[in-house]
Amino acid sequence: MRYLLFILIPIASFGQQTDVVDYLRIKADIQPNPFTKEVTGSIEVTFRMKNNATQVYLDAVNMDIRTRQLEKIIATYSDNKVLLKANFRRDSTYTAKFSYTAAPKQALYFTGDQIWTQGQGKYTSHWLPSLDDMNDKIEFDITYRIRHIPALVANGKLESFSEDPFGTKTYEYDMNHPMASYLVAFATGDFHVKQLKSSSGVPIELYYEVKDSAKVEATYRYSQDIFDFLETEIGVPYPWQNYKQVPVRDFLYAGMENTTCTIFSEAFLVDNIGFNDKNYVNVNAHELAHQWFGNLVTETSGTHHWLQEGFATYYALLSEKEVFGEDYFYWKLFTSAEQLKALSEEGKGESLLNPKASSLTFYEKGAWALHILRETIGDANFRTAIRNYLTKYQFKNVSTENFIAEVKAITTIDISSWQKNWLQQSAFQSEDAYQSLIKSPFINKYLELTSLRMVPLSEKKLQLMTALTFPNDYMGQEAIYQIAGEPISETLALYKKGFASDNLYVRQAIALVLETIPKELQADYESLLNDDSYVTREIALQQLFINSPENRKRYLDLSKEWIGFQNKNLRQMWLVLALVEPSYEPDNTSKYIEELLAYSSAEFSFEIREITLQYLYELSLWQPSSLKNVLNAATHHNWRFRTTAREILSEVLKNEDYKGFYRNNFDTFSENEQEYLNKVLTQ
Repeated sequence: MRYLLFILIPIASFGQQTDVVDYLRIKADIQPNPFTKEVTGSIEVTFRMKNNATQVYLDAVNMDIRTRQLEKIIATYSDNKVLLKANFRRDSTYTAKFSYTAAPKQALYFTGDQIWTQGQGKYTSHWLPSLDDMNDKIEFDITYRIRHIPALVANGKLESFSEDPFGTKTYEYDMNHPMASYLVAFATGDFHVKQLKSSSGVPIELYYEVKDSAKVEATYRYSQDIFDFLETEIGVPYPWQNYKQVPVRDFLYAGMENTTCTIFSEAFLVDNIGFNDKNYVNVNAHELAHQWFGNLVTETSGTHHWLQEGFATYYALLSEKEVFGEDYFYWKLFTSAEQLKALSEEGKGESLLNPKASSLTFYEKGAWALHILRETIGDANFRTAIRNYLTKYQFKNVSTENFIAEVKAITTIDISSWQKNWLQQSAFQSEDAYQSLIKSPFINKYLELTSLRMVPLSEKKLQLMTALTFPNDYMGQEAIYQIAGEPISETLALYKKGFASDNLYVRQAIALVLETIPKELQADYESLLNDDSYVTREIALQQLFINSPENRKRYLDLSKEWIGFQNKNLRQMWLVLALVEPSYEPDNTSKYIEELLAYSSAEFSFEIREITLQYLYELSLWQPSSLKNVLNAATHHNWRFRTTAREILSEVLKNEDYKGFYRNNFDTFSENEQEYLNKVLTQ
């Protein structure tokens, strides 16, 4: 009977493989093809057996595997897994080799002239045989071969680069430490690089495309400062060979912290004006913090996801405090507390240890938990616990219990109430948060001001004027919001004070609240068109266009060269306004229509296309090209954009002529487009 058990136990089941085998290294040679949207590659995988077994596996979704026998190891393929079969013995190390081809439907994306990956969760196995289980960390050393593509960036150190006479570029990247498979990444594009070094000597590479050269400084502003701050604050040296950041088109999220190689959305590429409204600083700091929290130490399961997202959010907030000041730090804490409190009061609060909790819980409540813990045990103890935690578990997987043990090891302060209230309770601890927030003089003053919201205007004019005299961004905005809708005869002086403050965000608040522009404020309101804010300019131009039809030509002339953010928000709105004003350049109407229609095509990013499709819907500007483009958008890989496009398409299909267009041109659409049309045309 014992012999029978011995035979059964060591065979690696699909659910418990980490007890049987430790994958040490995957050495791969990969060639992505932008024309066929396939990946071909060869794999050399080295592993050490923890127990005897007759087979182990790698995850490999929808791949064609070509076997190559090595050391009597046979590779076969079944159920989205590469099965490596031999008589494996405990404590022995083996190497297996095989080749493969994949046509990924997710995790690897071909977007125009770029290719990029997004493997978070367990998706790298769609383009690279690897492990969906994050509990086995592997050293990945990958060689990439590309043609017809200018450049490639990937994890680790570029050991060598060459280009053959046929135009094939070869990049050999090396990692010197193991990581979870979901953190393997690469991106290709027309990239150039700005090179820096941290104060500790770590190479920092900031990538961009030539068309975005003018946005490099503003986009990557404070990057070295953030890096240096985090190394000092965390107290553990940056654990990898270098750090790279790469913006890509049509990315699924704000950013992704692939080891040594953060990929982020090109929507964060901004110039000096755009920086004031929407900058990369928070995402920059958040993804960098993940290089320690998530990459160096990795959660064992979703139950402990806050150890990654809560920590990255908290350290990003500390970085922003370093850059923007203490008032900003407490404002961010205050706004997240308001969100968490509202969720909790609706009965939707979640424990930090709930593996199915929302992003708001993992990110913001997780950051709050760390903030309260730090106040409970003190700065010195907190820093020591963090340093010990990262050092002890570096390149390993961790649970909440591991972190708690390190905290308890360095302090006699009882944290049991903190554990219960902040980790286990679903309700947000509003009173704890409030007591922490009022340690900020700014928050105290802000709360005093908000307490006046229900007070009659006549009884609070002095306090509002004081808030606008030396305007803190948030105090000044609050003062403006409190006079919204009040008679101009009673508020004129306050609005004048707000305009004269020259505070960008106070003036933006005025743009937001004044739907009707009084004659007494016409000139002041027009001055908003010159503010260094694309948000303010967009609001002001639209409101002035509505309120002052006699001045429309002047406003359109003034804003004719505006572009705005990466999504061309100002340019697109300008085109629409120029089209709806019949007296403005009627000879150019067809040219403006053509430009607007073009922005709906797949040649442009989804951020641009989303705005365009909404305008086309409002204008009923449906031509063959835009009808094709909205269908194409309805099959896009970005689910938010896809959802918007599908909602618009459903409205378009209420028109029988447009429905006929799709039926008549059915054979000209792609397979994905045809599949979706078949669903919606029969509804």
